[in-house]
Amino acid sequence: MEKEKGKITLKDVARMAGVSRGTVDRVIHDRGNVSKGSYDNVMRVIKDIGYVPNIYASILAHDQNRSVVLLLPSYHAGEYWEMAARGAEQAKAYARTFNVSIETILYDQYDIESFREACIQLLGLSPSAVVLAPVFRTETAVLTAVLRERGIPYSYVDTKLEEDGYLTFYGMPMYKSGYLCAELLFDSISSVPESAARMKVAIIRIERDRNRKSDPTATRREGFFDYMTEHYPEVEIRNVFINPRDPASIVETLSAFFAANPGITHVAMFNSRIHLITRALETLRAGALPRAVGFDNLDGNLAALRRGSIRYLITQHTDEQTRLAVNSLVDYLVLNKEPERRDNYMHMDILSRNNVDDY
Repeated sequence: MEKEKGKITLKDVARMAGVSRGTVDRVIHDRGNVSKGSYDNVMRVIKDIGYVPNIYASILAHDQNRSVVLLLPSYHAGEYWEMAARGAEQAKAYARTFNVSIETILYDQYDIESFREACIQLLGLSPSAVVLAPVFRTETAVLTAVLRERGIPYSYVDTKLEEDGYLTFYGMPMYKSGYLCAELLFDSISSVPESAARMKVAIIRIERDRNRKSDPTATRREGFFDYMTEHYPEVEIRNVFINPRDPASIVETLSAFFAANPGITHVAMFNSRIHLITRALETLRAGALPRAVGFDNLDGNLAALRRGSIRYLITQHTDEQTRLAVNSLVDYLVLNKEPERRDNYMHMDILSRNNVDDY
């Protein structure tokens, strides 16, 4: 005799769909990592039997007002942090099911005072949980100490503070991504190591706050340099800083840099804005472009990849990181559900001219 609909359990759904209970849980809470076949089977069973998961928790949730506040860098259209904010918008539908509101506070990632003011604003809202990106690491540690003292759970996206009391982290494995960047940059000389002595690398960095408190790609650079030390210690590496807020100055800066450092053969940029330098490279190094590797699937980056100004892009699904971070906090707040994993490293996708149009 079949169970009544109201008494059907997650275990029953799993049995009828031919999957594990964990797979059903991931489908219900939209956590990803489920094959299309398994997803379709679970959804078919849920539709056929009218299963409503966590109905009592959902009803209980409506008796309380909870909020998740995101603390993210401000952005212009088409920039990296716009994709992160898009993930917060995607999470709102799930959060609304449990009467949880989502709010975002933006700060200027080049201004430490802007971040401090945003932290004060955030604490004044008395959020139930927080999602944040630790661009200013020391000041983030001050904020999270207050959050822990108040018993407010928080999750990191993009980067994280190690040895910190966060609930979850969603982002690319930063050290490995830097290591991978170096490997892609030099994969063409792996069979002729002696040619490395003739190579010169330019690392293009972003001018950030005046006091150098903001350095979100430090771990990625560490991975890059470790690879170079292990495989090509003889390669000459030079750094140059550009001002992202003054595009006209970028050509001037790079022109002076290349004049002072002739023979640059490779270029790496560890943030999301390699497109800021590609037009300059095309102008300054016409016919002899250095091999370049960058990060993230911004429209400008993808266009430069198609033109051949960039050899590879290492990309990630930034909106997915934020959406999953918010969902994990909603589950924790409403369903008392501990996350399956604390550190959730998202996969790294490698784009070239050959596969960019299918991404």
